[in-house]
Amino acid sequence: MITFTPADEMHRLAKRAMDNGTVASRQEAEALLRGYRIALSIGPDEAIDRHHQAALLTAVELGRRVFLGGVTVEGDLDVPLNVPVSPGQTLRHAVAAAGGTPGAATAGIPHISIGGLAKQKSDGFSIRAVFDGWRGGIVPGHAEGPDRGEIGSMALAPMLAAALAINEAFLHLSGDSPFAGKRTAGLNLWNLSRSTDWMSCDASTPELSYLPSRLWLIGLGHLGQAYLWGLGLLPYSADAKVELLLQDVDVITPSTESTSILSDRTMLGEKKTRVTAKWAERRGFATAITERLFDETCLRHHNEPSIALCGLDNAVGRRALDQVGFDFVVEAGLGRGHQDFRSLLIHTLPGEMSANTLWKDEDEGSQTAVDAAAYRKMLDEGSLDRCGVTLLAGKAVGAPFVGAVAATLVLAEVLRLLHGGALHRMVDMNLVDLAYVRAVPQLRDFSAFNPGFFTAEGRRP
Repeated sequence: MITFTPADEMHRLAKRAMDNGTVASRQEAEALLRGYRIALSIGPDEAIDRHHQAALLTAVELGRRVFLGGVTVEGDLDVPLNVPVSPGQTLRHAVAAAGGTPGAATAGIPHISIGGLAKQKSDGFSIRAVFDGWRGGIVPGHAEGPDRGEIGSMALAPMLAAALAINEAFLHLSGDSPFAGKRTAGLNLWNLSRSTDWMSCDASTPELSYLPSRLWLIGLGHLGQAYLWGLGLLPYSADAKVELLLQDVDVITPSTESTSILSDRTMLGEKKTRVTAKWAERRGFATAITERLFDETCLRHHNEPSIALCGLDNAVGRRALDQVGFDFVVEAGLGRGHQDFRSLLIHTLPGEMSANTLWKDEDEGSQTAVDAAAYRKMLDEGSLDRCGVTLLAGKAVGAPFVGAVAATLVLAEVLRLLHGGALHRMVDMNLVDLAYVRAVPQLRDFSAFNPGFFTAEGRRP
C-alpha cells in the first residue's frame, strides 16, 4: 500500500487560499472550495450537437475539480452521446461519469449556459460559453455571442470556451476580479494577434482539415492530461491509427485529481503512463509508454514521433527539449504561486534561442509560501515538522482550467503547422485579463517539415 505525504494529498487550488492568507489551515482551505457550487445548462438544440456536448463535458470535468460543492447540469440530457471522450451511451450518463449532477439549477449560484441565445439580464452571475470556428470564449448571459462563420466549429474551440467559463466563475466566487461575469473574453486560436477581435469572423481562417498522426507527450499530469483530452475531441475518423508515445515517471496521488482531467481517486498509486494509455486506447489511439525521466539522454529514434508536446514542470527536462532529435516541440509552463497560477507561457522549439538558454536560470523551487499563517500554524501545532511544511509549501498552486486553456493553445500550434498558419516562438498570457496576450512570431521556417497527418473526419464538422 502506498503512503502519501501531506504534500501529495493537498488540493492544489485549496493551497491558494493557504498561501495568500485567506485561511489559517488546510481544513479551512478545503472547506472554502466545498462551499463553491455552480450550475450549467444546455438547450435542446445544443444538447444533440457534438461541439456543445464537448463544451459541457469539459466544463463538468473541470468544474467538479474546482467547485467542490457540486456542479449541477440542467437540460435534456437523455440524448445520444456524440463525443468519444466520455463513457456511456447518453449525455446524461457522460455527465454523471464526469462528476456532474443532472437536475434543476439552484437559484443564487453562478450559472453558465453552454451556447444558446442571449438571455434576459439577471442580477446574479450568468455567462455563456460560446464558440465558432477557431474562436472560443465567454460573454455575459444577456449579451450576443461571436459572429457566425461558414466553416463550423473547430473542435478545440468548445474546450477553450468551457475552460474560460470555469475560470470566470472561479474569478467571481474567489473575489479575484470585480469584472468577472460582466465582460467578454476569448481567443482566436487561428490568429492570436492582439489586434484580432475574437468575436469577429476572420476570412483567413481555414476549415479544420488535417490532424496530427504521431505525437510524443512528455509529462502526463496537469498539462499532459489536458493535451490528451483535447486530442480526444479532434475529429479523427474511426480508421485513423493515431500513434502516441506517452512518457512520465510519476504515479497518481490524491492531489493529482485536483488539476488533471483524466485522473480520479480510483487510480491512486497507478502510473500516470498506464492510466493515460488506457484512456487513449479507449479513444481509439495506439500507445507506447516510457517510464524514465526525460533528459538529454532520451534520444529520439528515427521511427518515433517527431513532434513533442511537453508538459514538464522542471527546468532540467525543458533544457533538453531541442537536444534529443525532435523536429518540432510545443511546450507549456504555468504559474506556480497564488498570485500567478493563472499565467501561462507557451514556447515552440527549435527557435532563435536554445532551450538551455530559455531555462538557463530557472529554479522552480526557489519561492515558497512557507511563512504564510497556515504553515506556521502547522509547525506550532506539530502536525508537520519543518521538512514536511517546507515540502508542502513548495508545491505549486494549480487549477485545471488553466491547463485546459494552455492545451488548446499548444494543440493549436500543431494544427496551424499542418494548415500553413502562423507559429509562435512564445505566447504569454494571464487568464485574469486576455486583453494582454503577447504572441511572438516564430521566425524559423517549418514549411518543408511534414510530420504526417490524417484528414479530419467529414472535413466539415
